[in-house]
Amino acid sequence: MTIKTGDTMPAGSFGQMTDKGPGSISSDELFSGKKVVLFSVPGAFTPTCSAKHLPGYLELADQLKAKGVDTIACIAVNDTFVMGAWGKHAGAEGKVLMLADGNCAYTKALGLELDASGFGMGTRGQRFAIVVDNGVVSHLFVEAPMEFKVSAAEHVLANL
Repeated sequence: MTIKTGDTMPAGSFGQMTDKGPGSISSDELFSGKKVVLFSVPGAFTPTCSAKHLPGYLELADQLKAKGVDTIACIAVNDTFVMGAWGKHAGAEGKVLMLADGNCAYTKALGLELDASGFGMGTRGQRFAIVVDNGVVSHLFVEAPMEFKVSAAEHVLANL
């Protein structure tokens, strides 16, 4: 079943690179008592994700936070090392929290996985953005296949 507006975000955890190496953060730590924009990309370092999706959130981070967003987080079905390296390469520190869903467990719990085996990428996450208020979905933007519109930072900002 796919998550929808008004649903509570599922319990789970995410990989996160820390100063001491790989760590994790629980969904409760991420969402409880906060307004969070969680956006998903099919893969770190992939063309649209690196050229448009992540950069849009980096550029609009201050404006999103001015609208009451406490945390902006990027999730991808990649390992913690890759997400950490991508975040460092993109200059995400202090702006966008880079979260790894290495086994696709959280993405599958959302019902938003994508079969990208035709591209040699296996199971990945669809491109989406979710606005979460204290653990509850207030806005859900899922892209049509091969699209990049509704999950863009500009679209999310305009809908807050």
